[in-house]
Amino acid sequence: MLRQPLPEGLGDRFSVSEALGAGASHSRLLNDDLEKPFWGVRRRGDGLDIDARVDRRGSPRGALELDHLRRALDYVPRMDEHQFFCRVTAAVILGIPLPVSLAQTDHIDVAVLAPRRLPRSKGVRGHQMVARLTTVERDPSLHVALTDPATTWASLGAVIRHPDDLIAAGDAVVRDWRSEPLASIADLQAAIDRGRRVGIGALREAIPHIRTRSASRPESRLRRVIVAAGLPEPELNHDVVEDGEHLACSDLVYPELRIAIEYEGEHHLTDSEQWAYDIARYDRLRDAGWHVIRVTKSDLFQHPERVIRRVRAAISARSSS
Repeated sequence: MLRQPLPEGLGDRFSVSEALGAGASHSRLLNDDLEKPFWGVRRRGDGLDIDARVDRRGSPRGALELDHLRRALDYVPRMDEHQFFCRVTAAVILGIPLPVSLAQTDHIDVAVLAPRRLPRSKGVRGHQMVARLTTVERDPSLHVALTDPATTWASLGAVIRHPDDLIAAGDAVVRDWRSEPLASIADLQAAIDRGRRVGIGALREAIPHIRTRSASRPESRLRRVIVAAGLPEPELNHDVVEDGEHLACSDLVYPELRIAIEYEGEHHLTDSEQWAYDIARYDRLRDAGWHVIRVTKSDLFQHPERVIRRVRAAISARSSS
């Protein structure tokens, strides 16, 4: 049996009222080819085009982030002009890295400015935000309203429990290495200075430790593990140049001691071209007299004490030679 075509002009997601107004029948909107993610909303297909699969700086989104983003976009047909995404959902849209426990939540975060009544719907965590603490913008690619990067980071102080995760989120916001920053450290400080908010203490403790050249959440965590152990803070994404030749751009570096610390993400192991490139890069560094320490996900998140032992030993050896 052939299904009645949907009216032209409807996107991948649309409200029931919009479809009825365009001429669709009630029975057509009950067909099983349309998903019903929220009351009064219909979606056809996956509902994510290629542009939505990367964040605004072109980095690919992970599976958890894509699932969260899909649910956020499903809600858009229900949003009125006063609603906007905030907290975790805004962070996902902006490409700010989060702990897994936050990214995989079953709820999306939707806000209004006080004194408007907060949004209520199954699968939605509603928030009422204070105007003087909140700046709202429109995402240039997804065309949805959300808190701006500085406000988003400041709001994460209420939900991120580990200080290093809050620092990593801040690192991602201000990163100016190979991309335009989403905001500056001054912008983050201004968001803190606007007034008291939930998590203000954690934000104040985090901001002195935020850096502009950290390329990923694991790199941020690795830096913090090293510093927390009382070791000197390494330089980030440092270009190693010897006799006019560029040998490598290393993740964390002690230039004077010629020590390079490299985080081996999972893609380094599964991408054969990346793996070959890494091997050649490490060989160039070692041939030039550099000590290379390679750190895996297991090392960093399960056995950080092993990382510290190796870094401490390398610093000791190089300092005494």
